[in-house]
Amino acid sequence: MESAKNPPLAQPAFQLLSKSNRSSGKTQIAVSQAAPLRRLHIKGELDLFDFDNNWNAGWASGGFLADSMVDGIVVPASQQQWFSRNSQWANWNNGVWNMVFVGSNNTPTGQFPDPPYTVVDRTPVIREKPYLYVNQAGQYQVFVPSLQTNSKGVSWANGSTPGQSISIDQFYIAQPGTATAASINSALSQGKHLLFTPGNYHLNDTIRVNNPNTVVLGIGLPTLIPDNGKAAMSVADVDGVKIAGLVLDAGPQESPVMLEIGPNGSSGLHAANPTSLHDITVRTGGATSGKYDKGIVINSHNVIGDHFWIWRADHGAGAAWNTNVSKNGLVVNGNNVTLYGLFNEHHNEYQTVWNGNGGRLYFYQSEIPYDVPNQPSWMSKNGSVNGFASYKVADHVTSHEAWGLGVYSYFRDAAVKLQSAIEVPNVPGVKIHHATTIWLNGVPGSEITHVINNTGGKVYANSPAEAMRQTVVEYAGSGSGDTTAPTVPGNLAAAAVSSSQINLSWTAATDNMGVTGYDIYRNGVLVGSAAQTSYADYGLAAATTYQYAVRAKDAAGNLSDYSSTVTAVTAPDSGGGSLPLNRSGWTVISSPTSGDVPEYMLDGNMSTRWSTGAAMAPGQYIVMDMKAAKSFGKIVMDSTGSNEDYARGYEVYVSNDGTNWGNAVSSGSGNGPVITVNFANQNARYIKVVQTGTASNWWSVREFNVFQ
Repeated sequence: MESAKNPPLAQPAFQLLSKSNRSSGKTQIAVSQAAPLRRLHIKGELDLFDFDNNWNAGWASGGFLADSMVDGIVVPASQQQWFSRNSQWANWNNGVWNMVFVGSNNTPTGQFPDPPYTVVDRTPVIREKPYLYVNQAGQYQVFVPSLQTNSKGVSWANGSTPGQSISIDQFYIAQPGTATAASINSALSQGKHLLFTPGNYHLNDTIRVNNPNTVVLGIGLPTLIPDNGKAAMSVADVDGVKIAGLVLDAGPQESPVMLEIGPNGSSGLHAANPTSLHDITVRTGGATSGKYDKGIVINSHNVIGDHFWIWRADHGAGAAWNTNVSKNGLVVNGNNVTLYGLFNEHHNEYQTVWNGNGGRLYFYQSEIPYDVPNQPSWMSKNGSVNGFASYKVADHVTSHEAWGLGVYSYFRDAAVKLQSAIEVPNVPGVKIHHATTIWLNGVPGSEITHVINNTGGKVYANSPAEAMRQTVVEYAGSGSGDTTAPTVPGNLAAAAVSSSQINLSWTAATDNMGVTGYDIYRNGVLVGSAAQTSYADYGLAAATTYQYAVRAKDAAGNLSDYSSTVTAVTAPDSGGGSLPLNRSGWTVISSPTSGDVPEYMLDGNMSTRWSTGAAMAPGQYIVMDMKAAKSFGKIVMDSTGSNEDYARGYEVYVSNDGTNWGNAVSSGSGNGPVITVNFANQNARYIKVVQTGTASNWWSVREFNVFQ
C-alpha cells in the first residue's frame, strides 16, 4: 500500500489523517498476508482489525508493515501474527501468537512466548521497495531506494530516502490488452525497465530479465499467468535486479517454477548490489485450476526477499489435493539469502526448503495443507515420517538462522499427523529463535506432534491451552557438523523363531565419526532401533510373512541408505487358531470412522491403517462381516507403526445375523501394538470388537486377521 510524493520532500507515500483531528483519531486498516503497508505516516491511532457489531474479527490474520510512522498507538487486537520492519509508533498494544519487530523504534517489551514478541534491533541488509511518483514538474518517475545495512527506523524520518529516480521514459509500460511475452522480452533486451499496469497477463513464454539493475514494478496487483507450462519469470545471475508488486498465478499446465532468480548452479557474488524482491504473491488455484512444482526458486547468492505470500488455494476453483498441486512454495539454493516476512502455506510437501548456507529469515507464517486426504498420502523420508515439515533446512547446511516462526494446522479432511513443524540440521551454526505451533482446528486426532526436530509438545485441540499452542524459545544445533552418512548395513538375515517372533542380524556399518545405532523397518514402517547388530521383533501374528530392512545412523542424525530387504514367515500357532482365514470379499464397518477408512484393515497393505479419528472411548466398535459362517478361535489386531494406538480395553462378540450378539466371547486389556485374542472355538459370520478403554490416542488397526 503506497503512493506518490516527490522523494526529495521526505514525505511518506501515504499520509493518513484521523477522522476527527490529526492527532487523536483512528485509522483502521484490517489486512492479511497479501496487503502490505509501506511508507505510511498515520496521524493518530492505527487499528489493524475490524470487529463487527457482534465482535467477530473478520479475516485480518497477519500482515506486514515497513518504513512507516504512526504518531499514536498501534492496536493489532485479533491479528494472530504480524511483522514490522524499520518503523515506529507511540505504543504497541498487544500480541496473540507471533509478532516480529526488526530495525524498529519503540518496540514493545516482554519475553516470548508471553507476550509473543521477537525483537531484532537492526535490519542487517535491506533495499526499500521501488515506487511510482510524480515529480515537481508533473512527470512520472520511479524512485529506487538505496541499499542499507544495519539500519534502524524509518528511511524518510530525518530527510529524503536515499536513492535515485528513473524517468518513466526508460520503462516499457505493459498493458494487458497489448503486452505479450515477446514484446516484453524485446523491450528488456533493449535495456528497458518494466512497469506492469493492473490486469491479467496471459503468457506463452517466460519473461526473461537478463540485464543487471533492471527494475520490474507492478502497480495495482498485475497478475502474470503462464498458459503453457513455462516459468512466468526468470532472472539471470546478475547484480541489482529489483522486482516488486506482482502476482504470479499458476496456469492450467504445470510449470516447473513460477519465479526463478538465477539459473541452477548460479555462482556470482552480489553482496554489494543484491537482487531484491518485494511484495511478491504466488498463487495456485482459487481463481482457476492451476499447478506448479515450485513457486519461487532462488539460486543466486545474496538475494533479499521483502514480503512474500506463496499460497496454494484451500478453497475456490480447482482447489483439491490432486488438482491445484504445488510441491513446494519456496526453495532457496543460493548462499547468504535474507528474507523478511515470509508467508508460505498449504503446499503438498515441504512449504519451504532451504538448501543454501548463511540464510537468514525474519518472521515466518505457514499453514500446512488443509486437504490431506489420509496419512499415507502425506509421508516424508521414504514413507517413514508423518507429514512434511513446513520449514525444512537441508541436512547439509552448516549455517542458518531464523527468528519468529509460526506453523499452524487445520487438517480439515482427515485425521493427519505432522511429526515436526520445523526440521533443521543438528549443527552449531543453525539457530532458531522463537518458534510456535498452533492447532487452529481439524478432524479429531489430527496433530502437530513436535515443534522442531522432535522437540516441543504436540498441538491437537482447542483446549486446554497447551493443546492449542506449543513453543520453543531457542533451538541451537549441538552436533558435530558431520554430514557424512554411514555405510549400508550388510548381510541382513531374518529367522522366525516362533509364531510371534522373528530375529534379525546383520553386519556392522561404518562411519567417519562412528555408528551410534540402527533403525529397523518392518513392511516399510519404522518399528524399532538397536545399538548392536541384532534385533528381536516380538508380538507378530502367526503364519504371517514380514519384510525387513535396516538403516545405520550416526550422532549427527545422518542415516545410511536402506539395506537389502529380507522376508520371514512366522510359525503357525501351536494352539487353537493357527491358520489365518482368507479375507477375500469381507467387509467391515466402524464407529466412529475417519479418512482412515475401515477397509484399510483388510487391504493387506502394511502402510495403511483404519483409525477412529478420535480419542479412545468406551463404545467405539468394529464389525467384521465374513459373508458366511466360519469356524475360528482367535483374532489378531495389528497396530504396529503407531504403537500407542492399540485398544486399551476390548470385548469380542460374535453373531450370525449381525443384530443379536449375546455375551462377549472374550474381553481384556491391550498392552502393546499387536493384540492377540484367543477364545473357545466359534462358528459365526460376524465379529464385533468393542472398545472398553479410554486414552487420548486414536484407536487404530493396520491389519485385522481371523484364525481357525
